[in-house]
Amino acid sequence: MQTPRALQTTALAACVLAVLAGCADMGKVKPQAVALKPAELNAGKAIAAASANVAWPEQQWWEALHDAQLNKLVAAALADNPSLRATQARVRQAEALAGVAKAGTLPQVNASASADRELYSAHSTVPAPLAGNYAWKNTATLSGSYDLDLWGRNRDALAAALDEVHMASAESQMARLTLESAIVRSYIQLSLEYALQDSVAQNLAQRQRILEITRKRQAAGLASEIEVASIETTLPAGRREHEQIGESIALLRNQLAALIGKGPGDGDAIARPMLALDAGHGDAVPASLPAELVGHRPDIAAQRWRVEAASARIAGAKADFYPNINLAAFVGFQSLGFTHFLDANSAMRGVTPAISLPIFEGGRLRSQLGNQTALYDGAVEQYNAAVVQAMADVANAVVRIDSVKQQDKLAQRALASARRQQELAERAYRAGMTDALNVINAQLVLLNEEQQMAQVASKQLDNYTLLMTALGGGIKLDLP
Repeated sequence: MQTPRALQTTALAACVLAVLAGCADMGKVKPQAVALKPAELNAGKAIAAASANVAWPEQQWWEALHDAQLNKLVAAALADNPSLRATQARVRQAEALAGVAKAGTLPQVNASASADRELYSAHSTVPAPLAGNYAWKNTATLSGSYDLDLWGRNRDALAAALDEVHMASAESQMARLTLESAIVRSYIQLSLEYALQDSVAQNLAQRQRILEITRKRQAAGLASEIEVASIETTLPAGRREHEQIGESIALLRNQLAALIGKGPGDGDAIARPMLALDAGHGDAVPASLPAELVGHRPDIAAQRWRVEAASARIAGAKADFYPNINLAAFVGFQSLGFTHFLDANSAMRGVTPAISLPIFEGGRLRSQLGNQTALYDGAVEQYNAAVVQAMADVANAVVRIDSVKQQDKLAQRALASARRQQELAERAYRAGMTDALNVINAQLVLLNEEQQMAQVASKQLDNYTLLMTALGGGIKLDLP
């Protein structure tokens, strides 16, 4: 026969088994996605050929273009761009929400006091002398509660909130990098438009000079009216192209002003760019690219933190399947009237431990776990997609850089040939061996090659920008 203590132990063990048996069933819900390992991806021939013992980009990578005005524009944008400030506000919001989550892991203490004047019924349970009379009912309490969080639900919620702070910070860094890249690329395009405008203006001046020579030759009977008209018809098209380039310059100035968070009037003050990139600068990638790219690309870092937050939420969803114990206690005073309000006999106190146990939830908890698991799988696949795209961005930038090097050599040869052709055509025209149309055609060929050369030079600067952006723009984020 069991002793009373043995019976109590048996009863307690039976209660524990009943509690554990009563927990809701998780089923076989589990994540399916697997995160890629960047170091295991095939980097390809372009990246392998460009890999060298070079450093990652500096934080102010655009300063390699040696343009003081560009440096000022980027600095102004980082200080005043509204979209960038909006991302910084989201970081502060995430930090505040993390503070809310942290409060759930700490004890809660509250104080309250009330004073009610009430007319008590003469025919109720309240005895004399209160029955049928007014009286003050005064209460002052100090209460506290603490969730034991045996299964870590609150701690998991805090971990997820902190991961979201990191994610918001990485997204803000990505917005910063995107803004820097947009300003630099627009500035490079502005420089190109100025170069194209110079080429068109120079070509127009040459055509105008040939037109004047042809008119003099016509007056001397050495040229026909058809030759004069043929030259005159080419001028409006050149002037139209010159005007179109002027429009592009004005629009780019407005765009740059908007990017730095200013009005169009500030764009009017932007002078002609004076860009210069040192030869061979930015044509190689760090040898540790695949492994370290995750920490240098803010978009990858943001996706990685999203995965971590989703993982913490899965743990929190699993904790909902288990019992939760909350401890609460209160102390205070309560009395009718003020005379004995603070007397020892008016004191009150109590302890109210509470346990909640999910037994049958109609599949709600399992569905919540399935939802968090699906969100985790989606976050992992987004991370994988970001890694793959980052590698592609770097490879594309390297391919463009290599291609533009060859284009530059070819463009220089073509430009030298066009200049030679134009010189020969002008000599022949002055000697009366050819007509003006041959000179105009030679000038159009030269104009085209000059524009091609300017575009190639612009591509070299733009490709440098694309590579710096693909490498993370000098940003380094710590990841778990």
